[in-house]
Amino acid sequence: LNQERYEMTEQQQKIINTANSQLGKEEIPKGSNWGPHVQGYLQSVGITFPASWCAAFVYWVMRQAGITVTAVVPKTGVVLKMWQMAKDYRVKTPQPGDVFIMDYGKGLGHTGIVLAVEGANIRTIEGNTNSDGSREGYQVANRVRPISKCVGFLRFWK
Repeated sequence: LNQERYEMTEQQQKIINTANSQLGKEEIPKGSNWGPHVQGYLQSVGITFPASWCAAFVYWVMRQAGITVTAVVPKTGVVLKMWQMAKDYRVKTPQPGDVFIMDYGKGLGHTGIVLAVEGANIRTIEGNTNSDGSREGYQVANRVRPISKCVGFLRFWK
């Protein structure tokens, strides 16, 4: 499945456009889990202190894209809690606009938004990452992730 050949819904396009509008936004200072943009993401899920923010970024994007977040997307900054709470929205095969979920064990996870599916990989945009692909990075960035490293995907759009 290739984004260029896949006809996306209006909601999928809004999710991707909203996420792309944040590309390059960084923590200030780097490594602080804080700064004007990061604070906005965290505050969208009720967190008012520096914290890991990849799930908050996903929630913020969905809200800005007009997805009915209170009824659909779990309002949480915890990746694996989002996965647990959104059982009705789980899908096995990713599409653009879906949310990917990674589980690193011991309660640690990472998430972001699928931009495109390219063979065995997904092209993503994610918060709290960097060019090394860290789950504890400092910016909103594009990454390529193996589908096999994801526990699954959440589809909040129609």
